[in-house]
Amino acid sequence: MCDDITELENQGFYEKILTRRDFNLLAGGAAISLAFAGCAPGETAEGITESDVMIDTPDGTADAYFAHPASGAHAAVLIWPDIVGLRPAFKMMAKRLAADGYAALVVNPYYRQVKAPLVEVGQTFRDPEVRSKIIPYARALSQDTNRTDARAFVKWLDAQPAVDTSRQIGTTGYCMGGPMTMITAATLPDRIGAGASFHGGGLATEKADSPHLLIPKMSADYLIAVAANDDERDPDNKKILKDAFAATENNAEIEVYAGTQHGWCPPDSAVYNETAANKAWARKLALFETALA
Repeated sequence: MCDDITELENQGFYEKILTRRDFNLLAGGAAISLAFAGCAPGETAEGITESDVMIDTPDGTADAYFAHPASGAHAAVLIWPDIVGLRPAFKMMAKRLAADGYAALVVNPYYRQVKAPLVEVGQTFRDPEVRSKIIPYARALSQDTNRTDARAFVKWLDAQPAVDTSRQIGTTGYCMGGPMTMITAATLPDRIGAGASFHGGGLATEKADSPHLLIPKMSADYLIAVAANDDERDPDNKKILKDAFAATENNAEIEVYAGTQHGWCPPDSAVYNETAANKAWARKLALFETALA
């Protein structure tokens, strides 16, 4: 989960392993393009159509970013970003997914209150002023807003010529976006065929509306990539999830990624772990290849 406790754990971690120069490179975005081996911006742009888009929803107009192969129709993927929201790193991740053959939409979950991006280059969630700015936006979201948005975003995707509506849609989420994928999959079981959560927070809780209780309503296979320090704090979580999926016909790959800290996947994260992030990316593509076929 994206809270102050996790952030303090992460700060102790990256202060041990990163020099100040290293952190400046990461925060400034210089490492983002280097992170995608074979997918540098100049290379990825070839054959890819990308655009900033506006999507009408019952609650207003959402700003988002859409990237897809320049020709043909492809399986769509709806990306829910982490708590810092829509920003260049997530646009590049969507672009990378487009280079892998998918029509990728990454959204601003806070569109009701503010347009993206919420942070300037060089700022991260480790900064107290960033947390104090963003947390109220995150707390204004709910499962109801998630369902409203999921319906609107999937409807928009299905209207795009670049999307093959004969194929199921995938959805991915990072940090707070993890449970959003589960709500999306349960809200639209006829369209969502695969979900992937990366260091997702609050997937299984003791609350009556815990996302894991939605698993029987899904028709989606899943990848759940767990950060090592999240697992240390809640080691029972993965078993709860495994048992919930085992009681359904949905397949699930649930793994704790050794040596990772919460937030390790986005390449602008101060705890970005390139090896683990690339492994998680490969497992996601393997899921999509089978579940969205």
